[in-house]
Amino acid sequence: MTPRLTFLFAVAGGAAVGNLYYAQPLLDFIAADLHASTASAGLLVTLTQVGYALGILLIVPLGDVLNRRKLVPVMLLVSAVTLVLCALAPTFGLLLGAITLLGVTTVAGQLLTPLAGDLADEAHRGHVVGTVVSGILTGILLSRTISGLVAQFAGWRTIFVAAAAVAVLLAMLLYRALPELEPKTRLPYHRLIASVFAVVRRERVVRWTLVLSATGFATFTMFWTSLTFLLSAPPFEYPVSVIGLFGLAGLAGAVAAQRAGRLHDRGWSLPATGLLWVLVLLSFGVAGLAGRSVALILVVVVLVDAGIQGLNILNQTRMFAVSHEARSRLNTAFVTGNFIGGAIGSAAASVLWSVGEWRAVSLAGMAMSVVALTIWATGRRNALVVTST
Repeated sequence: MTPRLTFLFAVAGGAAVGNLYYAQPLLDFIAADLHASTASAGLLVTLTQVGYALGILLIVPLGDVLNRRKLVPVMLLVSAVTLVLCALAPTFGLLLGAITLLGVTTVAGQLLTPLAGDLADEAHRGHVVGTVVSGILTGILLSRTISGLVAQFAGWRTIFVAAAAVAVLLAMLLYRALPELEPKTRLPYHRLIASVFAVVRRERVVRWTLVLSATGFATFTMFWTSLTFLLSAPPFEYPVSVIGLFGLAGLAGAVAAQRAGRLHDRGWSLPATGLLWVLVLLSFGVAGLAGRSVALILVVVVLVDAGIQGLNILNQTRMFAVSHEARSRLNTAFVTGNFIGGAIGSAAASVLWSVGEWRAVSLAGMAMSVVALTIWATGRRNALVVTST
């Protein structure tokens, strides 16, 4: 994993995952153009996420049994086809079908992350994985902003065409850059999928890490969903285009979190996990005091992103230390757990906002941080064995 290849992995992972979020700020545009209701347009987000969950479960484990020099470019090309289908969809119903297929096929980022762990040497694995994961997170943050800007000037279909062209280019670059990779194990497909659940049942440290990570992602989505409610309500009442710009502040957190991989390489993964949860706890404490201060809100955005994204990198790198042969399957369990946590966090945000608005969200974030710190403290001894091997 040279610096150039690591950078290519980060860009490709960010571009792939970004495909899931291009439609989110465009729901009103799409609904108006295809004569659908705003409520119906919300299905675009839901079906994309459902499709992605299926892709993670059914496709990502194949990284352990197929040649990834071929598998990753093929998935990028297939996602390019589904992006073109989204751009050309003449009716809302066909767009729903196309965007569901987009979710299923845009899993290249989750194939690249365990591949980065395989190709990196032991001394630099945390740094390499951290860089790739930061690229994916940056893609999530930037995709909404880019989508809104492109759609405003060139229409909503243009962003899907541009994303398809990027996917084709990245497929060609990765095919040329990746070495020939033999499968790490040989299993029939049904046993491969079953083994995802088997490794979770077998390894206590995997279950511990999955709970910690899902809690972190639930906290993350709860915060960002609630932030949208806060900024769109009085006294701010910002338009969607301005709210999207707050995501750029999260980039500072992504850059800071990228350093978390180096902490793993130095053997500080477990204490750093505890310290980052303390940072998240303090961040929500500041959030409760932010009130109407935009400056304080921006500070909280940076701190929460740095904390949660740093935790994500440390958790994922520790998962990869459990088994060399099953890294794609471990990543399947990891991302699925995060997906479940994220869904719970988004739902909790709506409930908390209806009960006590921003103050209730801030208190819930602090409570979740305390729960996570308790889980971290009680399970770190078992995790220490894996981290030190």
